[in-house]
Amino acid sequence: MRIEESEGVSASRKHLVFAYYVTGHGFGHATRVVEVVRNLILAGHDVHVVTGAPDFVFTSEIQSPRLFIRKVLLDCGAVQADALTVDRLASLEKYSETAVKPRESILATEVEWLNTIKADLVVSDVVPVACRAAAEAGIRSVCVTNFSWDFIYAEYVMAAGNHHRSIVWQIAEDYSHCEFLIRLPGYCPMPAFRDVIDVPLVVRRLHKSRKEIRKELAIGEDVKVVILNFGGQPSGWRLKEEFLPPGWLCLVCGASDTQELPPNFIKLAKDAYTPDVMAASDCMLGKIGYGTVSEALAYKLPFVFVRRDYFNEEPFLRNMLEYYQGGVEMIRRDLLTGHWKPYLERAISLKPCYEGGINGGEVAAHIIQETAIGKNYASDKLSGARRLRDAIVLGYQLQRVPGRDILVPEWYANAATELSKSTGSLTVQAVEGGPLMSSYIEDFEILHGDLQGLPDTMSFLKSMAELDAINEYEKNSEKRQMRERKAAAGLFIWEEDIYVARAPGRLDVMGGIADYSGSLVLQLPTREACHVAVQRNDPSKHKLWKHAQARQNAKGQGPTPVLQIVSYGSELSNRSPTFDMDLSDFLEDGKPMAYEKANKYFAQDPSQKWAAYVAGTILVLMKELGVRFEDSISMLVSSAVPEGKGVSSSASVEVASMSAIAAAHGLSISPRDIALLSQKVENHIVGAPCGVMDQMTSACGEADKLLAMVCQPAEVIGLVEIPSHIRFWGIDSGIRHRKCSMSDTMESIPAAFPMEIKLGFSYFGSVGGADYGSVRIGAFMGRKIIKSLASDVVSKSSDFSNGFIHDELEDDGVALLEAEASLDYLCNLTPHRFEALYAKMLPETLLGQEFLDRYIDHSDPVTVIDTNRKYVVRAPATHPIYENFRVKNFKALLTSATSDDQLTALGELLYQCHYSYSACGLGTDGTDRLVRMVQEMQHSSKSKSEGGTLYGAKITGGGSGGTVCVIGRNSLCSSQQILEVQQKYKVATGYLPFIFEGSSPGAGKFGYLRIRRR
Repeated sequence: MRIEESEGVSASRKHLVFAYYVTGHGFGHATRVVEVVRNLILAGHDVHVVTGAPDFVFTSEIQSPRLFIRKVLLDCGAVQADALTVDRLASLEKYSETAVKPRESILATEVEWLNTIKADLVVSDVVPVACRAAAEAGIRSVCVTNFSWDFIYAEYVMAAGNHHRSIVWQIAEDYSHCEFLIRLPGYCPMPAFRDVIDVPLVVRRLHKSRKEIRKELAIGEDVKVVILNFGGQPSGWRLKEEFLPPGWLCLVCGASDTQELPPNFIKLAKDAYTPDVMAASDCMLGKIGYGTVSEALAYKLPFVFVRRDYFNEEPFLRNMLEYYQGGVEMIRRDLLTGHWKPYLERAISLKPCYEGGINGGEVAAHIIQETAIGKNYASDKLSGARRLRDAIVLGYQLQRVPGRDILVPEWYANAATELSKSTGSLTVQAVEGGPLMSSYIEDFEILHGDLQGLPDTMSFLKSMAELDAINEYEKNSEKRQMRERKAAAGLFIWEEDIYVARAPGRLDVMGGIADYSGSLVLQLPTREACHVAVQRNDPSKHKLWKHAQARQNAKGQGPTPVLQIVSYGSELSNRSPTFDMDLSDFLEDGKPMAYEKANKYFAQDPSQKWAAYVAGTILVLMKELGVRFEDSISMLVSSAVPEGKGVSSSASVEVASMSAIAAAHGLSISPRDIALLSQKVENHIVGAPCGVMDQMTSACGEADKLLAMVCQPAEVIGLVEIPSHIRFWGIDSGIRHRKCSMSDTMESIPAAFPMEIKLGFSYFGSVGGADYGSVRIGAFMGRKIIKSLASDVVSKSSDFSNGFIHDELEDDGVALLEAEASLDYLCNLTPHRFEALYAKMLPETLLGQEFLDRYIDHSDPVTVIDTNRKYVVRAPATHPIYENFRVKNFKALLTSATSDDQLTALGELLYQCHYSYSACGLGTDGTDRLVRMVQEMQHSSKSKSEGGTLYGAKITGGGSGGTVCVIGRNSLCSSQQILEVQQKYKVATGYLPFIFEGSSPGAGKFGYLRIRRR
């Protein structure tokens, strides 16, 4: 339901009392509440505002005896480490202290207070417990907001760990007591509210004109003014006179009393009325929030914004701001170093075009009044347990695909349609001579390489061909392009050569986490792949973005090599779609910088941290091969490999980037070396402790063949043909593969949840409580302990206190022990030796400090032991020893005679691998559920009557979520059963899995394209 206009809030026949709860997150909520409250008071009602905001926020706009302010803080919002960074763990911990631990006393106090004031309606923006307190007091409640805390905190919980898991469940339950939502523009997904009324922007009215404000501040009309507005918080950095273009002034909001400002910066009073100051300015510089965006749009004020880290409201507001042509993004390092000029000049050239309503406060107040009188806006069709279940399922599903709702304004109405689009990978048949084929031939001249009939490569070239028409098209069209497309349109010089590389993801069939222990692994390249286009140009010819040009001009050195990258799809994950840097930033005293410094360089701005996967390839080539980059480089990255599903999306980006850079610079690097160099990017620059199998598969794999590799460190022993009667699939669990996993116990779900909901949603997290990094450390600890035990026995051959029998120390036994004392890889230890001599000697767990005291270090260059953490040792050390044995058997079975026993044995090996992951703590309820569904399908009477179809399944890659690999007969019946599993999983969990099927060539087999626009 949408209500656009209202004829004002007419005086009610009945005097009403409202309790209006305001979240403790920033001033933006309080300032919009002011406008709704003002209209309610004008209609003759009493409003009790429960808030932690300063009184002046309300009293500067409302002077009435009907306004009552009660200073109570019932939630904390997002805790900010500084003006631009949200501290996710601190946010959860503070919320726990503020709203969870004292919950019972809060509810008792609020119920009593609501009854004392005789409230007719509770309004919340958007305090969860207010809805529950209203329900217990027998009072109706509504919410007014553009986001809800269950959506915001869901991502925080996934990053922070299981001990805060119950917060999101409890918030969702609290919101479910709300009658309906009055939804503001720029909204996030808010699945806890099943009845929604949309209203226009809620903005504060202006008190004074632009001319009056400028006169008060003694600013002439000819002076350009920017207002610095970071949500009322001190900026935290030193402002300098040279930050502003000549003749500009900056009005600073929220400056501390002790902060000294340059002469061209003016400190505003703490109670300055921001809307008036905004209207008197030419543009605004700040962070995105509802208050800043709504008032910038309302008053057509261009907004230069800097992204905040980890606040999930931002992409939706940013999308609205940019849609109405009101926003310019500033890179954080340019904010801090004072390169403001190009952004401010770009901002004042904008013509914001928002023409929608700005009377949302009046409209919302009317709805609130009518609800209190007795009008029913809510429907009864979805309520009770079903409503709560849907809220939680859809909320978690959306959080796993960040931002997918941005372009779907009526999300609930289209939910089923949207979900049905995710049934599997897009299938495109390449038909020689077809329209797609002829299109790329018309668009580009292929100077080197072969498309190999790959439809995704054809589509990528087609999308590139459309770029050079975007700028001209926008001049003559009202259609608004996504910013990443506009940036890409100006990236290349079309008359010059462009190099294109392609690298697929990988489906881990066997081997998985045993790669870092030297195991044999079997990997299948996916059909989905990443494409990277690279062009190198003389710095004097390079087309620089305005801020990059300004940065170079400021150095006064003339044209120098610059790297510019555009990444498609970044906006959907709240990442900046562009990245640029001077290539000289990689140098210290003329030499390539240390990897540790590079890691810090990319980590300083999380919205651009993704660039480490791409730009890091350049630094690795500098350090490892001594390559000198004297030209500027432009890169376009477009990946179809889904993130967070455990199919090596990062490896595909690294390998494609490395391959394209190498091709553009005439470097002849073997696919194996491309993989090893790409692994260095991930290990040392990104800082992820992965093995090498992901990059090796992406670089060296071939379509429809399993890459067989011994990871010591990366020896490809061949390509294994997949027998024609066997097929592999990947089924995504919907649980985002992550480096740190969560446990998901029944105790983490509030007691108020019906039992069927508890059982239905136990799939959302890891059940093991471990993570990839800690399991890797445990395996390396185990190896070090085994080496130490063997070494002790060799050096003290007469000491039998460790339980070794005397025969082991004779002849060949000594040689074996000596080999084990210098064990390079756990997988070189056979299972029988491990069981006979070492298994019982390994501790189940070991404290980090205790291990270091005994063994000094664990000899793993890419992980660091936490001295205060207790690590599981025996299971992580056992897994690779047995996994290597399983993979060898699997490979041998693939070449054995075709039979049902062959398939059964292959499937059994997958199952054993799956349960070994779980023993390490890397299982999840979602992946376990999928494996059980495959087992049920395998043992069903239908499968038995048809000779068996699906035979086995296992969790893949680093575990803790992601994708399950399934083996079965290559038949139509098997494909139908995969779809049945997909649908059953959706019924059980609410999430429709993505299905991976098919394969494609690795980067080495694809080679590269050299193309030029016709």
